[in-house]
Amino acid sequence: MTKNIMIVGVGGQGALLASKTLGQVLLDAGYDVKVSEVHGMSQRGGSVVTYVRFGDKVYSPIIDKGEADFIVSFELLEAARYTEYLKKDGQIVVNTQQIDPMPVITGATEYPENLVDTMKSKGIKVDSLDCLSLAEQAGTAKSVNIVLMGRLSKYMDFPETAWLSAIEKLVKPQFLEMNKKAFMLGRNQ
Repeated sequence: MTKNIMIVGVGGQGALLASKTLGQVLLDAGYDVKVSEVHGMSQRGGSVVTYVRFGDKVYSPIIDKGEADFIVSFELLEAARYTEYLKKDGQIVVNTQQIDPMPVITGATEYPENLVDTMKSKGIKVDSLDCLSLAEQAGTAKSVNIVLMGRLSKYMDFPETAWLSAIEKLVKPQFLEMNKKAFMLGRNQ
């Protein structure tokens, strides 16, 4: 059986490292893994989506609407934007940070209110967490991605040591302890 995870956010937030970390955990566990990155206007703060699929044998890296077991979102509006991709019993893990898209910045529209409550009212399972504050507590706002991986790890059947090993393989030595701390803060909240 193939499992599907979407990682969504805004360009520059670290979705690539998050998908590499998740992919490393899955590869180390012996799964066939396919990762596909769909970049929007990532250099300009646009939407960025990464698909991670794993199982005994995965033939395509693409996740269609209604197929995602998990959506991991770096930002509230991005989580709400991709809910149609979530399976009926799927789980959203979302950072509560709000990043205004260009139409909000220019005053053409307003940022939607109560997005977590709106998603929950539709029967969607949402785990929302202030990952930015936890990342700052770990030592840098740039580790929001690893805080999110810590939170996702609570829902996946892989030991903590597997995640920490993946982080050790991917993160530069000077940032390793900060990222391990960020992972643990996300996992243990």
